[in-house]
Amino acid sequence: MASDAEHIVKSFENELNRLRAQITEMGGMVELQVVNACQSVVARDQDAATATVTMDPKVDEAEREIEQFVIRLLALRQPMAADLRHIVAALKITGDLERMGDYAANVAKRSVVLQQFSLPFSLSGLAHMGELVQENLKTIIDAIGEANIEKALEVWRSDERIDDIYNALFRELVTYMMEDPRNITPCTHLLFIAKNLERIGDHATNIAETLYYAVTGENLTSARPKGDMSAYAVVRTGRE
Repeated sequence: MASDAEHIVKSFENELNRLRAQITEMGGMVELQVVNACQSVVARDQDAATATVTMDPKVDEAEREIEQFVIRLLALRQPMAADLRHIVAALKITGDLERMGDYAANVAKRSVVLQQFSLPFSLSGLAHMGELVQENLKTIIDAIGEANIEKALEVWRSDERIDDIYNALFRELVTYMMEDPRNITPCTHLLFIAKNLERIGDHATNIAETLYYAVTGENLTSARPKGDMSAYAVVRTGRE
């Protein structure tokens, strides 16, 4: 017969597996939010926008449930070492996922406003950026479920591509606004949409760093690949 200690260990393992499953489920909800948010912009899909916003309270509720479960684990199990890292990491990861959901909802809301405007330019760059963000989000959610640091590193390294596209979009949209004042309002919304997608990418990178630490006990030591310099962008006036 199994000893009491073995039963306790098995019970704790089941709880950790349940925690991982909860996070993965929450991640799947956020992934769907981001997919719908991108669809709402690129395809001017009102239903996708509505679905994105409607799901946001469900994501918030999932975060609260995970927080309560984590607090219970910490109080009753008093975990140490790797187990403690994984449990504390869960709080950070769910916080990042919740923020992703908020950004997706904001994208969807702005897409509804955009439908009032006729855009005289292509959204192909924004669509490509959205595809990369969705790809990174899917990969990092898979990495959580598998505790896979290779996938986490893949996401961590690829964030720079998203930043590069964002920088190009920033310059392009500012140019459209300068060429025709009628473009100012829709381009402003597109700038916020692009920034929200870029921030979703940043939070995926946050999760990659958290997961790497939870699994290995070490921090990623090299500087995070980063291409976003939009905060320092200026519009040239011709006077150097």
